[in-house]
Amino acid sequence: MHENLHRSLICWFSYTLMCYLRFFLDGQVKVNQLNHCYLCEKSLSPLSLKLSESEEEHSCCWFNLYFYLTAEVNKKEVVEAVTIVETPPMVIVGIVGYVQTPRGLRSFKTIFAEHISDECKRRFYKNWHKSKKKAFTKYCKKWQDEEGKKQLEKDFNSMKKYCQVIRVMAHTQMRLLPLRQKKSHLMEIQVNGGTVAEKVDWAREKLEQQVPVSSVFGQDEMIDVIGVTKGKGYKGVTSRWHTKKLPRKTHRGLRKVACIGAWHPARVAFSVARAGQKGYHHRTEINKKIYKIGQGYQIKDGKLIKNNASTDYDLSDKSINPLGGFVHYGEVTNDFIMLKGCVVGTKKRVLTLRKSLLVQTKRRALEKIDLKFIDTTSKFGHGRFQTAEEKKSFMGPLKKDRIAKEEAA
Repeated sequence: MHENLHRSLICWFSYTLMCYLRFFLDGQVKVNQLNHCYLCEKSLSPLSLKLSESEEEHSCCWFNLYFYLTAEVNKKEVVEAVTIVETPPMVIVGIVGYVQTPRGLRSFKTIFAEHISDECKRRFYKNWHKSKKKAFTKYCKKWQDEEGKKQLEKDFNSMKKYCQVIRVMAHTQMRLLPLRQKKSHLMEIQVNGGTVAEKVDWAREKLEQQVPVSSVFGQDEMIDVIGVTKGKGYKGVTSRWHTKKLPRKTHRGLRKVACIGAWHPARVAFSVARAGQKGYHHRTEINKKIYKIGQGYQIKDGKLIKNNASTDYDLSDKSINPLGGFVHYGEVTNDFIMLKGCVVGTKKRVLTLRKSLLVQTKRRALEKIDLKFIDTTSKFGHGRFQTAEEKKSFMGPLKKDRIAKEEAA
């Protein structure tokens, strides 16, 4: 009896508290939204609450109202560290068809595009400078004469008939990046969805065309990042495996493993920590949330538009680049992705972005991000100014600017 009374009072108190909260937040009390439990759809009207022992208990209403409060009211502003990944469009230069065999997939047919840029051709040479640069000069003539066109059409039809997996070959555009490297990265990207014939037709249409990152990934999506970690060199067991340091008085060193195994079996087990290479390992990090997919610099009406870091709450005209550029990288001028948290590897190292292999169900993965402010202060020292104009207005004109103004006058 007392337990039922206690639960009923909790229901009544929760209902009243929710009514008051809705009144202060919305200016009105929507009773029809609060008269049933959102978890089990049972009635929560206080007029029908009974204290008899035969009445069925209702124990989940308190948790239901808590979840409802969390979803409606609790919208805090949080500060998150993010990573900017520059993602210029990739160019599709080939199609590869695979057939399924008892020993796995086997490459059945490879078709290249008619025009392939030099930065992609560099990938097929060890030394581009000393080579004759003749790659694909004969192959491209297939697209020009009638006999070659018939052969290509035959290859496309056989690919539609026999292949089970279709992948496109795409390369990066290194000339758009602030890097010394000229040799582009070439990779196969699998085409999913539709029949094999539709995949081949889609890939054929996209040959020699650019594929922007916005056509593959979307806002608020969870993706996987694949890359090579920072190299640390040859390290001992304390740094490499985080084993416990031995006491200070230990003979012959203390950053060691005390016992590496029994006399027999007369070998060291694989599970014993040993010194060796640390870092520079291929790793995959899952569930990186996309906070923003931004556009690069654009020319509109003869003017260079750099405004890609403003938000609905911060309308200032500024680019995603901090003052002085990104340390050890430079300026981001192409399309970019803003990822929550960090990514593997050093600056300038190439990354592979992949769609998540998991079905995302958690609320943190499905929540919509509302960016209010992007900090663009200098990342070298204690940055105070968001833009160069803001710094100039605060610090006043420089001596060289004043002299130039006097000379012009």
